[in-house]
Amino acid sequence: MNNNNNNGEGEPSKKESSSFNLDSRFNQTLRNVQGLLKGRSFPGKVLLTRRSDPFDVSGSPDFSPNIERSYLENNLGPGELMGRSSEEEVQSSRNPIDDATANNSNLSVSQTEKTSRDVPKSMTGARATDSARVMKFSKELSGSTVILETLRELAWSGIPPYMRPTVWRLLLGYAPPNSDRREGVLARKRLEYLDCVSQFYDIPDTERSDDEISMLRQIAVDCPRTVPDVTFFQQMEVQKSLERILYTWAIRHPASGYVQGINDLVTPFLVVFLSEYLQGSMENWSVLDLTPEKISNIEADCYWCLSKLLDGMQDHYTFAQPGIQRLVFKLKELVRRIDEPVSRHMEEQGLEFLQFAFRWFNCLLIREIPFHLVTRLWDTYLAEGDALPEFLVYIFASFLLTWSDKLQKLEFQEMVMFLQHLPTQNWTHQELEMVLSRAYMWHTMFNSSPSHLAS
Repeated sequence: MNNNNNNGEGEPSKKESSSFNLDSRFNQTLRNVQGLLKGRSFPGKVLLTRRSDPFDVSGSPDFSPNIERSYLENNLGPGELMGRSSEEEVQSSRNPIDDATANNSNLSVSQTEKTSRDVPKSMTGARATDSARVMKFSKELSGSTVILETLRELAWSGIPPYMRPTVWRLLLGYAPPNSDRREGVLARKRLEYLDCVSQFYDIPDTERSDDEISMLRQIAVDCPRTVPDVTFFQQMEVQKSLERILYTWAIRHPASGYVQGINDLVTPFLVVFLSEYLQGSMENWSVLDLTPEKISNIEADCYWCLSKLLDGMQDHYTFAQPGIQRLVFKLKELVRRIDEPVSRHMEEQGLEFLQFAFRWFNCLLIREIPFHLVTRLWDTYLAEGDALPEFLVYIFASFLLTWSDKLQKLEFQEMVMFLQHLPTQNWTHQELEMVLSRAYMWHTMFNSSPSHLAS
């Protein structure tokens, strides 16, 4: 066995690490996939193949990399892409430099074989189509008891918009998998939220403590700032709904209380649950078209789903937000291992990851990408379940390294400005799917090496 791999974890030596480049890692990973996953597909996951210059975007806001893209389990929804079989996907990934870089990989064949064995055979086979995946969702949701693991696999690559409210409630554990209990549980939880609003929100300030008054005022200031480039969120009624949800949540969660950024996290839930009642483009929606009972039900669903989401990352929003600081450190370490040149350049320029990545973790990228892509991104977030905080590190590394070449040409001040105003305004599903694909690939490469992010 090669001495460089004698740690048994597939990690290269320090000498090797310094010579690795992103192409060799990515290309060899695809070679391993080609040899071992013929006729197979990762359930619910996306793989993207590209030529030898994956991240060279030259700073262009119209980011359009030379990429052949496919879904191993095809994607869904209007404007999204069609799938191909995994064997077609793998064959398209070959390029002339693969053989020259084959020996530089830090992902052993045995590791990839283990990954491939973990893929359920039932998920393999013929080319998938949008209608076929809709049928899979429909079949899973129509049963007396939803198998959540199967639903997660399907949801990872995107959920049909009209099924999204139901699927999100199930993935978050707000709605029970048993269909016979679902309606009763939702009715009870919605009444409980209404009681909380009556008890904590619909009271005069004279009955609040000074801290509660201060918190309510901060929420009232932040609500109009929430997703300011989407006119729907500027409606007064929408802002009042946000205010009720956030204040009620903060009162019920005194360990953290309200933290700026949580207001952003309500917005995907609000849009998805409103979509059950309002048709057409979100820009044309008006909450005034809904009855008070429907508005209350929507707010309740947002409240409970936000609570479920944040239950898995409680220390992200407690004092000093230690959970986020820990993940920012892991992001820095992961970027160093994946793309040492850009990591070294950022360090030489004195750029700290906390200066840009803290907001990413705090708001889960909502402020960094066009809002019409957020719900698709959150399909993957919610499909990850309890593993989401760890997987965020890989998603954000992939997001950052989209601009690897650009970043290496910038000095400190330029880099700060660039990272705070990233050119994503013209992004489509294609760019988002590529970010998720790389994140999945790198997670596959590293997750069998327990010490890869050790401090």
